[in-house]
Amino acid sequence: MSKEVTLILPPSNYKFDEAMKTLRTNLIFCGSNVRTVMFTSTQPNEGKSEVAFSLAASMAQMGKKVLFVDTDIRKSVLLNRYHLSVEVPGLSEYLSGQISKEDVVCETNVENLHVIFAGTVAPNPAELLEEAAFGRLLEEARAEYDYIIVDTPPVGTVIDGAIVGKQCDGVAIVAESGAVSYRALQKVKEQMERSGCRILGVVLNKVNVNKGSYYNTYYNKYGYGEYYGEANKN
Repeated sequence: MSKEVTLILPPSNYKFDEAMKTLRTNLIFCGSNVRTVMFTSTQPNEGKSEVAFSLAASMAQMGKKVLFVDTDIRKSVLLNRYHLSVEVPGLSEYLSGQISKEDVVCETNVENLHVIFAGTVAPNPAELLEEAAFGRLLEEARAEYDYIIVDTPPVGTVIDGAIVGKQCDGVAIVAESGAVSYRALQKVKEQMERSGCRILGVVLNKVNVNKGSYYNTYYNKYGYGEYYGEANKN
């Protein structure tokens, strides 16, 4: 395994944490055969990456051994978001045969959570993800981890997510409330169905929880509240 990395996580937020606990419970109840889960969205900036990583951390904190895989070789936000100060090799280097699996998996300061970063931006990400090495990586990881959370680029923008979906047990689609059309979501759904990946559900993000709204009443009643209204960035 490569070097241990320290991720600077955002301050704990009760409502955010409760929302993640609800999401992880829903995932667990999808069944024991759903262990490699992909997160995607229709377009950039819907909060997909933050939801996926936060879920992975939440599952690790409950004692599950979790591997988070960042497959956004085109434009990953993970390093900047969690203020990683050192350069680490990533998925693009592994898929192009430059390093081994042992060199690409990073231990983190979150107990039970390991991460494979996206690596150097590559000119041919779709082709790299179609390599047999990617399928072997996930298959070997299934023998070592309880859950594998895979973050992909928006399916509504590039084809990468549909390629990754072929190797996953299910997909969760993150949608920004009020920003994505029904037709756009339908196209993402159809694309994932064509890839053969089971659709687990939709995570509605950035919901307006202004005072007096339906969501404000509902989520405050159940303790989720402002998480869905924060300006989470993908």
